[in-house]
Amino acid sequence: MKAVFFGTPQWAVPSLDALVGSEHQVVGVVCNPDRPAGRRARSLPCPVKTRAVELGLEPILQPPSLRPREVRQEILRLEAEVFVVVAYGRILPGRLLDAPVHGAVNVHFSLLPRHRGASPVQHAIVCGDRESGVSTMRMDRGLDTGPILLQHSTPIGPEETTTELGARLAEIGARLLIETLDGLLSGDITPRAQDETQATVAPLLDKDAGRFRWEQPAEQIARRVRAFAQWPKVRAVGPRGVLLMRKVRALPGEGADERQPPGTVLERRGEAVAVACGAGSVLLLERVQPEGRREMSGAAALAGGHLCLGGRLAVPPA
Repeated sequence: MKAVFFGTPQWAVPSLDALVGSEHQVVGVVCNPDRPAGRRARSLPCPVKTRAVELGLEPILQPPSLRPREVRQEILRLEAEVFVVVAYGRILPGRLLDAPVHGAVNVHFSLLPRHRGASPVQHAIVCGDRESGVSTMRMDRGLDTGPILLQHSTPIGPEETTTELGARLAEIGARLLIETLDGLLSGDITPRAQDETQATVAPLLDKDAGRFRWEQPAEQIARRVRAFAQWPKVRAVGPRGVLLMRKVRALPGEGADERQPPGTVLERRGEAVAVACGAGSVLLLERVQPEGRREMSGAAALAGGHLCLGGRLAVPPA
């Protein structure tokens, strides 16, 4: 089957590799344009483009939008039988979706209809889901509303982060993609409609997604850190300024003295520091990073004056 691959981030690379290693043929790659990065703002390619170049794939198209007629025509000239879409980051116009004989197949990192949208991995963690998975779906004009082709579920580890879970789902998705394409070609897959009564939305993240309150239970705060530590980051405010919370752990079954206000730095525990949270719960700060400085253990932050025993941590103002 001739396929055009649409994808941008690292999580899409395993699917591209699997497609190239299969009996199907990649006739083109579409990804986001190169973007400036780093202090020098050097223009860098996305991971999918980098991998496509390494694999010798052509053409590699990087339109800033798929809406211009000439862009759509350039893609349609590739005469693909299927479009494969993995974390591309842009909406495919209906005229493109309808063009290939097998439509557009999306590899989505959730068990649809749960967590439709741009951030399913982060929301699975922050919502406390016990399992996640990958769905392949035939795309329609809605937001991840098309009929499901195949699904594969996997448990979420109790301390698993977005980075870790996303990498696992990317590998699962790569295998599921080839199984899906093979099934479509043989006619062994029957698409099934999504149950709209079970649908939830995982919207595009903004810079405030990492905000929390110390009055929340420690487990809720810990899930937010596991979900958003890389971006948009989870911030607290200590005596020397903003601290990025990199790795934390809720202490199950252990309560703080409820006379201690939430946010109070209670004690050092090994290389971590215990902080009082809502409902008498306790959060261990294992790794933190003062803004503009290197990451360090909670104990090192305490020794360096970034935390103060008996003092209260705050959160940045909205």
